[in-house]
Amino acid sequence: MYPFPTFFLRLIVIFIAIVVTVLINHNQLCAQDIPIQRIEIPSSWNPVGSGARALGVGGAFIAIADDATAASWNPGGLIQLETPEVSIVGAYFNRTEDLTFGNNEEASGEQDFSNANLNYLSAAYPFSLFDRNMILSLNYQYLYDLTREWNFPFKLEDADISASGSVHIEQDGGLSAIGLAYCIQVTPQFSFGLTLNYWGDGLTENGWEQKEKQSVSGSDAGMTFNYMLDQIDKYSFNGFNANLGFLWNINNRLSIGGVLKTPFTADLNQKSTSNISINFPDEPDYNNDVSTSSDDDLKIDMPMSYGIGIAYRFSDQLTTSFDIYRTEWDDFILTDADGNKISPISGKSESEADIDPTTQIRLGAEYLILANRFIVPVRGGAFYDPAPAEGSPDEIYGISMGSGIAMGKVVFDIAYQYRFGNGIGKYIQESDDFSMDLREYTVYGSLIYHFQ
Repeated sequence: MYPFPTFFLRLIVIFIAIVVTVLINHNQLCAQDIPIQRIEIPSSWNPVGSGARALGVGGAFIAIADDATAASWNPGGLIQLETPEVSIVGAYFNRTEDLTFGNNEEASGEQDFSNANLNYLSAAYPFSLFDRNMILSLNYQYLYDLTREWNFPFKLEDADISASGSVHIEQDGGLSAIGLAYCIQVTPQFSFGLTLNYWGDGLTENGWEQKEKQSVSGSDAGMTFNYMLDQIDKYSFNGFNANLGFLWNINNRLSIGGVLKTPFTADLNQKSTSNISINFPDEPDYNNDVSTSSDDDLKIDMPMSYGIGIAYRFSDQLTTSFDIYRTEWDDFILTDADGNKISPISGKSESEADIDPTTQIRLGAEYLILANRFIVPVRGGAFYDPAPAEGSPDEIYGISMGSGIAMGKVVFDIAYQYRFGNGIGKYIQESDDFSMDLREYTVYGSLIYHFQ
């Protein structure tokens, strides 16, 4: 795909093409396909779970995992569900990215966008077999949100070229998985669970679309020109992996949980169409329009991730939790149709890329206000959520809070999360002294219904 920094390189190529075109009496302009180089994931890069309750405690949920979202956090915790239940989670976010171009100040400024989605959907059914408690659940999870929209102007001046214009980039879509989870209580204190995930079209299309529009006007060696680019890249993603998890209730106060999300190789199809128009107002005979299209089948290696959590119950009302989670982003590799291996994070070849794994740290607490006919929770959390980057991970932090109400068979939870990072993304356009400040506000709402 073509994130916005490649615009500057492409613009230089276009100007060279214009000069060459003039020198050779404007023979037919040739277009060249450029393969996908980078994948932009504006949301958190780390493959964590879902749910308003988990979000409210800062995502420190591996050793708690006592509702249907456990299939995404730690399937070993599903055994704690005592009755059949269904759940649904909705999410809304607003993200502001304040871009800084040190060498192109006119392009600097805030980019603001928001989105809402169905974040999670599940049905769980506990049962007993062979004197063992077990549970099955069917789950849908929206894992990566790829929504982004950028608009910015630019100017370019040198000895012969004077140009100005605008760039609009719109990216929409995301990656989701449908999972079938199973958990068995091996001993009264220890349970093990497995979730098999299918990453493909289901409730939503599994993939994303990027639209890029460029409009440039200027002069080159005294000849005025207008340049227009309209490009659409569509990507579809398909693969399988598994989540393995355990929960060990050491005693009635202390629990330890662990989860492993297996690596996998996914099929990635890229369909691209591009329309380029170059117009010379003073020399209309030299005007040119070029349209190209491509359809490429790629492979992408998704990395392994794993974590461990500890939960301590001071009483029936107060629980605290702590998680550490690691993702091996150095194994995140894109293989194109010619067998070239590229880091989708930096766009560099596998041998040149310098991508380190990331390690999340999450802390949370939940206090229950008990009444005769209902329960009201009060939750809070904080976390360190680094994003993979060339050289070293980008520093991103966050806080969260949440509450809700449980009455009879119905449980409603709501949570708010704030993520922030300053001076991140420098690897995206190092030559242009680029960086950005991130501010993201997310609200989750969960509804759970117990049938018994």
